[in-house]
Amino acid sequence: MREARKGERVVRLSSEHRVLFPDDGVTKGDLWDYYEAIAPVLVPHLRDRPFTMKRWREGIAAPSFFQKQVPKGTPPWLETRRFTTHPRDGGAREVDFALIQDGLALLWAVQMHCIDMNAWYSRVDKPHRPDFALFDIDPPDDDAWPLAVEVAHLIHARLRELGLESWAKTSGSTGIHVVVPIARRSSWEDTYEFAERVARGLEAEHPGMLTTEWLKEKRSGVLVDHRQNGWGKTIASVYSVRPRPGAPVSTPLRWEELTPELDFRELGMREALERVERDGDLFAPVLGGGQNLGPVLRELRERDAKADK
Repeated sequence: MREARKGERVVRLSSEHRVLFPDDGVTKGDLWDYYEAIAPVLVPHLRDRPFTMKRWREGIAAPSFFQKQVPKGTPPWLETRRFTTHPRDGGAREVDFALIQDGLALLWAVQMHCIDMNAWYSRVDKPHRPDFALFDIDPPDDDAWPLAVEVAHLIHARLRELGLESWAKTSGSTGIHVVVPIARRSSWEDTYEFAERVARGLEAEHPGMLTTEWLKEKRSGVLVDHRQNGWGKTIASVYSVRPRPGAPVSTPLRWEELTPELDFRELGMREALERVERDGDLFAPVLGGGQNLGPVLRELRERDAKADK
C-alpha cells in the first residue's frame, strides 16, 4: 500500500487502481500523484478555509455525496475547526470541518475519494469576512463557450472601470470563474450585493447575452450567478480536477488566453502541472487580497439610484 509520510503523520492510499473516470481510465492513484505534485501551489488556496468533502466512492459514473463533518477514523493530526451550520430542513448543527493545511492533508482528501477540492471563500480567523467575490459564469451548454468567454471579458472590463482587478479560471466544467480578491473588511451581504449589482447592470446593457435569472426555463443567454457569494458557499478550487469525462482541471488563465478557441477539456492534470512548471501560480495574486470593496459598492449604489430616478 502506498503512503505519504511527514514525521509521525502518515496517509495511506487504499484502492490505488480503482478507476474513477471509466471512459478515461483515470484511477485513484493517478489523482494521488497529481495532487501530490500540485500541492505546493494548490494548498495555499485551501489553507485555513473550512473544507467540504464531495466524495465519489465509486467514481464519476456513480452518485457522489457531500460531507461536512469529518468522519470517524480521521487521523488525529488533521486540523479541524467547528462551526454552526443551518441545514435546509431547519435547525442548527455543530460541524467539525477539515482544514487542508499541507500536502499530507490534501492527500487525505484524495484517500477520502474527493476528486475536486471545495472550500469556503473565507478563512477560519475571520469566517464572516470573505477574501474574494465570485462571478460564476454558467453557459447553457458546451456550444455556448464563446459566449461565456465574451461575458467574462465584459465582467473584467466593468470591474476595471470600477478600479478592481480580477482573475479568471476555467471552472473545469463548462463555465468560467471570475475571482475578485478583496480586503477582509466586507461582509457576505456586501459581496453578494456587489456581484448582483455588477451582474444586473451588465444584464440590462446586454439583454439576451447574459442573465441573472435562476430558473433555466426563463433564461436567455449565459447565467452570471451572483448567488454563489454567501456564508458557507464553496467553490471548486483552482487546480481542482473536476468529475467530468476527460478529468479536466480548473485552470487559471491569463486574460489574453481566455478566447473562444480555448478548449477547457484539453486542460487536464498533465497540462496543469506543465503550466505551473512554466509560469508558476497564475492565481497567486488572488491570495494577496487588499482591494477595498466598500467604495466600489457605494459607487454602484449611487449609480443604480440615479438610474432608477
